[in-house]
Amino acid sequence: MNKVRYTSIAIILHWVMALLIFATWSIAIAVDDIPLSPLRITGISWHKWLGVTIFFLVVLRLLWRSIHPAPALNLALPAWQERAMKLTHLALYLLMLLIPIVGWLMSSAKGYTVNYFGLFELPDLVDKDKALGHQLKEIHEFLANGLMALVGLHILAALKHQYIDKDGLLSRMTFGGSSREK
Repeated sequence: MNKVRYTSIAIILHWVMALLIFATWSIAIAVDDIPLSPLRITGISWHKWLGVTIFFLVVLRLLWRSIHPAPALNLALPAWQERAMKLTHLALYLLMLLIPIVGWLMSSAKGYTVNYFGLFELPDLVDKDKALGHQLKEIHEFLANGLMALVGLHILAALKHQYIDKDGLLSRMTFGGSSREK
């Protein structure tokens, strides 16, 4: 059984970000077919606000992880599984950084300034360019769908370790695990 878990801060960041990512993606799917209306604008605003929040949290998470590295795995995994795990985690972090940046670029190219809950505005990153905005929208959607596929893979791997391997790996990222923190 794997007994060492992530820090409480890392666990909170993981689960808050997981919920925000799912909510942000779900909002995008829901508003995509809504005609231009106050409901659509509200949905898009929430999508952007949550996307900016995710970006801030992933930067915070990477800073936290640089000070508090992941706990030792303490499992004998086949080499291919360990490589797949490392590549999946790397891809997850890259996508969590890239998707909000591409969304910000897209908003700038479409001529919409991104604000954060009305508290402040982010500067436009590019000049208004309708064609570029369309291309960035396609890239943003492709990356977001790729992120959701990797999240699904991540969930399936965690469930496999919990219910098939019964190796306690999931306890590293839950509060119900060992009380020992790294």
